[in-house]
Amino acid sequence: MLIVVAIALAKFVFHCYFNNRYDYFRDEFDYMACGNHLAWGYVDQPPLIPFLIRICRAILGDSLRSIRFIPAVASSLLVVQTAVLARELGGRRYAMLLSAIAAVIAPQYLSNGGLLGTNCLEPNLWMGCAYFAILAIKRDDPRYWLWFGVVAGIGLQEKYSIALFGFGMVVGLLLTPQRRVFLNPWIWLGGLAAFLIFLPNLLWNIQNHWPFVELMHNIRAEGRDVVLPLPQYFFQQTLLIEPLTAPIWIRGLIAFFLLARLKPYRALGWCYLVCFTVFFVLHGKNYYLAPIYPMLLAAGAVMIESAIDGKAVDGKASEGLKTGRDWRVWLKPAIVIVLLAGGAHLAPVVVPVLPPDEFIAYMKYLPMKLPVMEHGHERAVLPQWYSDQFGWEEIVAETAKAYNQLTPAERPGCGIFAQDYGQAGAIDFFGPRYGLPPALSGHQTYYLWGPRGYSGNCLVVLDDSRERLEELFEHVEYVGTSADNPYALERLIPVYICRGAKFGSLEKIWPQVKRWR
Repeated sequence: MLIVVAIALAKFVFHCYFNNRYDYFRDEFDYMACGNHLAWGYVDQPPLIPFLIRICRAILGDSLRSIRFIPAVASSLLVVQTAVLARELGGRRYAMLLSAIAAVIAPQYLSNGGLLGTNCLEPNLWMGCAYFAILAIKRDDPRYWLWFGVVAGIGLQEKYSIALFGFGMVVGLLLTPQRRVFLNPWIWLGGLAAFLIFLPNLLWNIQNHWPFVELMHNIRAEGRDVVLPLPQYFFQQTLLIEPLTAPIWIRGLIAFFLLARLKPYRALGWCYLVCFTVFFVLHGKNYYLAPIYPMLLAAGAVMIESAIDGKAVDGKASEGLKTGRDWRVWLKPAIVIVLLAGGAHLAPVVVPVLPPDEFIAYMKYLPMKLPVMEHGHERAVLPQWYSDQFGWEEIVAETAKAYNQLTPAERPGCGIFAQDYGQAGAIDFFGPRYGLPPALSGHQTYYLWGPRGYSGNCLVVLDDSRERLEELFEHVEYVGTSADNPYALERLIPVYICRGAKFGSLEKIWPQVKRWR
């Protein structure tokens, strides 16, 4: 375990070193803005990440490394969690090491460690639930189901998708002899604990007429996400967890169903199949399933260790690999070296170890095309997780240019209206150094914060058409376009000063600016 902890610490240092290579990510502005308006819920997320980033910023400041401290810690901790799962499933030294290495090199978990988001803590919470499920079964102690519920409740305050993991576990338990646990009060107490922890956010959603449900409906109706056929969806799962680790986690999945050694934990295998099926049928993005793989990597590592050591697997010795110590001397380190080499080869895809121009050249030598999850991302020269880290301060600088053209009498009553939470969040974050007030927007949770007392008679408006603005205002003045950043997803954003509102007051038309998609 000391070796595993050392690996996790090395991963943490790795993230801290590279986490400030590019710039702030679009969604990070949203989390920080929500952290400035603490509540029990937001249109596109539960409250945990905004709450944590509020605390983190208060202690560590606003630098990129500070903003991404939580992701770096969580991603590194996942390495230890995966090794612990392997140990609880019966693994010894090599299984723990192999599972830890597999968790280290997985591109999705590397990405999680480099960007603030709900994805960064999600695997930790899913695997926290898996850990207590394993302990409850292994030690025949139903009290662990209470802790399963506590972690699941915290997970629901972080990202709603953990509800599917809980549903998958219920299905898995019902399909195995472990169904007898439902006769014990502890699992029901665990469900109650999860509900009570989640309750404040549930009440918030009810009071605000289920904004997250409306958001998901709008996204589906708009057809924004790329829908994948089954073979491609499965293939992208292997890309997320690193193709070289596929034999490990696939073996782990099979072992839950076919090997007597892991038969008590078969519910975990059913849980995976349920989650995979639901996400695929509902056209979930490929990374939605990523939090579940550490438990499969752990199980697969245990089976590989047993096979190499010639130990009994399902009651029979592994004769094919039971050829003496010489075989084991080179095979175990060879597997680790191959995995590390493969991980190093793909690391630049998700960690900004290369400057943008070098990364563009590097992409030409990749054996596959990088996945695109939304149709709107297809125009970017860089993958979206990189392109959305460029261009934001250029937008704020052009907005400040417009704001500074206002007379001193106009400025107190003139709001800044942005089209999405990326633009608005960038203005809220960078704006104070330019002397700008907080932004307005109808996008996601910004809509709930309202017009903030502005009449709308004077607005600085970003990223809209002159024709549309002239329908709403008496005078529309084009100020300029944000400096072009060739790597950015949002490029050449026009900025206008609009005066003389034709619509009366901003409060009156605010419902029309609502944009939840």
